[in-house]
Amino acid sequence: MTLRFGTDGVRGVALSELTTDYAGRLGVAVVVVMGPGPWLVGRDTRESGPELVAALAAGITAAGGSVIDAGMLPTPALAHLSQVRVLPAAMVTASHNPWHDNGVKVFAAGGSKLPDATERAIEHAVHDAGAVAGTATTETFDATDDYVRHLVQGNARLDGLSIVLDCVNGAMSHVAPTAFTALGAAVRVIHAAPDGRNINLACGSTHPEELSRTVVEQGARMGVAFDGDGDRAIFVDHHGRVVNGDAVLLMCARQLQREGRLPGDAIVATVMSNIGLELALRESGIGLVRSAVGDKYVMEEMLARGLALGGEQSGHVIFSDYLFTGDGLCTALNVLRTVVATGRTL
Repeated sequence: MTLRFGTDGVRGVALSELTTDYAGRLGVAVVVVMGPGPWLVGRDTRESGPELVAALAAGITAAGGSVIDAGMLPTPALAHLSQVRVLPAAMVTASHNPWHDNGVKVFAAGGSKLPDATERAIEHAVHDAGAVAGTATTETFDATDDYVRHLVQGNARLDGLSIVLDCVNGAMSHVAPTAFTALGAAVRVIHAAPDGRNINLACGSTHPEELSRTVVEQGARMGVAFDGDGDRAIFVDHHGRVVNGDAVLLMCARQLQREGRLPGDAIVATVMSNIGLELALRESGIGLVRSAVGDKYVMEEMLARGLALGGEQSGHVIFSDYLFTGDGLCTALNVLRTVVATGRTL
């Protein structure tokens, strides 16, 4: 099977559609198209992750690159490391898909998603690449502490704020609780015991029912649900009602405008966002630029127009002050900062 890039990397059934042979050829292809040198590689908590990372690394090395293995971490943490070290990166993840799927997301040096033309070139190079033999010697690096510090520094204190975190047995399982606890929040954590096969299993951003029940039962102020690789989040208010990306864009746009941090008085959302978002923003004198579906297209519009905020109804939200890709933890911290600053409930 020939895999093609979708709106967020390549994806398929692990080890039958997305095979180790394909991962090795993809490793060769990204170096052929994007150039030799060091590459950052990470993965989420899926059982197939280590095997696919090893194959991808072997391909990168065979084509003249080298590999820095960042281990298991959220996609935005790898993108942040790519930004800091100005290196290209590849993340082995299938995001919100079940455990038996996997995929690869590729970032340019600096942490941004690839333009369509580069992805098409990589697809052609995969087709032309030969089978990869052998293994790669990799350097290892833990980026999670730096990522958490990057987001927490300067954020409002959350002392005593009671929240429930659904970490979806994914890459945010140890990262998100650390960040919220560091800011003083009273944290209850569910689904943070990954075993390789329980990622996204009846939990997280696509299945927030248990989070809603837990928030109400615990009398918590709000809840946050991540997806498997941590690049998006949705929210639950104290009544257990789900709050999606459109509402997050509205509340955060208004807060950034109050703080003088909304250049152009405009944000970016996709064609899927509700017309109600556009009308509500207009009441605050904020414009809405529409993009195609996919956070990389949101990012492209933000870069072209110099805007600070954009996102999707599904929960991918980009704060360009922090990172040019969706980041569930960054989104959650900004939502809670807005809740604290306004003194209101979600």
